[in-house]
Amino acid sequence: MRAALTRVTGLAAVTACVGLLPWLSGRDPALTVLRARSAEQEPTAEALASIRDDLGLGAGPLSLLGDWAGGLVRGDLGTSWVSGADVLPSVLSGLGVSLGLMGASLLVALVTATALCAVPLVRGARATARHRSGTAAAILVSLPEFLLATVGLLVLGVWWGLLPTSGWQGPSHLVLPALALGIPAGGLLGRLVDDALPAVFAERWTELWRASGVTAWRIAAAALRRSLPSVLPQLGLVAVGLTGGAVAVETVFAIPGIGRTALGAAKSQDLPMLQGAVLALLVLGLLAGALTHLVRRRLLGPGLRDAQLALAAPPPPVPGRLRTTVPVVLGAALTTIVGAGLLRDPYAVDTALRLAAPSGAHPLGTDGLGRDVLARIGHGAAATVGVAFAVCVVSCLLALAIGFLPSVSAGASDIANALPPVIVGILVSAALGPGTGGASLAVALVSWPPLAAHAAALVQEVRASGFLAAQRAIGSSRSWILTRHVLPSVAGPVVRHAVLRLPGIALALASLGFLGLGAQPPAPEWGLLLDESRAYVERAPWAALAPAGALALLAGLAVSLAALPLTRRRSTHAA
Repeated sequence: MRAALTRVTGLAAVTACVGLLPWLSGRDPALTVLRARSAEQEPTAEALASIRDDLGLGAGPLSLLGDWAGGLVRGDLGTSWVSGADVLPSVLSGLGVSLGLMGASLLVALVTATALCAVPLVRGARATARHRSGTAAAILVSLPEFLLATVGLLVLGVWWGLLPTSGWQGPSHLVLPALALGIPAGGLLGRLVDDALPAVFAERWTELWRASGVTAWRIAAAALRRSLPSVLPQLGLVAVGLTGGAVAVETVFAIPGIGRTALGAAKSQDLPMLQGAVLALLVLGLLAGALTHLVRRRLLGPGLRDAQLALAAPPPPVPGRLRTTVPVVLGAALTTIVGAGLLRDPYAVDTALRLAAPSGAHPLGTDGLGRDVLARIGHGAAATVGVAFAVCVVSCLLALAIGFLPSVSAGASDIANALPPVIVGILVSAALGPGTGGASLAVALVSWPPLAAHAAALVQEVRASGFLAAQRAIGSSRSWILTRHVLPSVAGPVVRHAVLRLPGIALALASLGFLGLGAQPPAPEWGLLLDESRAYVERAPWAALAPAGALALLAGLAVSLAALPLTRRRSTHAA
């Protein structure tokens, strides 16, 4: 009941905020609509007054919101302020396109995740598991979707002519955007499953099955099934994110999806179209959340009810050589690049050296204005890593707090996750103005749901463990159980998950800067460098690959550091 109330409240709150966009922005919606209808028409007082009368803007936001809600009850989403067409057919058309893209991208993500988890799954079933740093998955997660889209378009579409480069006419148009969206998502899912497997293979039943002669393949299948409940909520969140959050990829390939529709409506302040698109995304998020919740309960079976689940074990100790080699190598490489860049001027423009290839004078080449790429990466490290890290910490702490209230986190996570960061960024920017602070707040508002869903799933399983039931039976206090057993079992996986999303947070901040809502040119921000280099990635790929490589190094370093055993924790699952 509480979760349903949270969902309804969140849905109403977001819809109301969207309905206030024209008044929050401080811009005259009549002027914006006029520009969207006809860029050549003069914004005379008569023309603007006519639009205000036509749209009913004089009645105020509450009246318009009430009229829209009344039409919604009758199944009418209103009429577009720009085109004059009914909103419902446009929303359904965009949603259908995005659902098709989501399905193809999810298939790519599952294949990628399977490839990442196959080896540790089989080795764990055979009791020959080795520690894995997770660097490969982290690098996949850090790959910018719009950069993958652009490179795939150039190589497979333009150079080789194997696939179409834009539009939405048939299955062949799915391949490139699905690869761009699915590979990073698969890296995330694969890393989360890989992180859950050691605790599963440390459970008592795996040892008993091996002693009983059960085949490794059957143990592997059972272990995969046992690890899915803690990861399954992420699958639903990823699926919804692939629908509304694919704005950049939809833009690159000119795909008429729901995310691109919402972005266009927000830019032109086409309020009925924006409300319809956001409502569709929210309903999709709620349905996906409910479905994953039902499937998860089905997978866990009576374990939750009877408190017969095993307490999650801490990760196995990291081998000494791997523990030091991976972070040292990645950290040294990243420090060298940043340090060398700090010694150079990131703003010096030399048009004679536009798009110059890497050389002794410019080790990473120059950008479209002749500025040194190495210098801009070095000076942009503080803004990119610092702001992204702060957002990551806030999101993680918020997720851990909300995760201990599963009935609240479930509904709130579904609502917040369904909103594309660019739409939230536009709403925040309308209220606070464009800038790094507003962009950081916008990304923080949509970064915590996956972490909260992960925390809530782990909390529910830990609370249903047989070990905690025994602790309660011997009289252990609630604070003792929380601080010594529940929190350590939940915090570790959630923190590692948060670290894995650090490059994605940096890219989300960059995407808002590209839309004029965050860091502004000529700021040397890594994601902004990626966006600026997209136009000439074919002529000067180094300008795009350099910041992408820096993000990949950051992801690998963060994950390898997160895997280090900072303290010696006693394994409580075997008690």
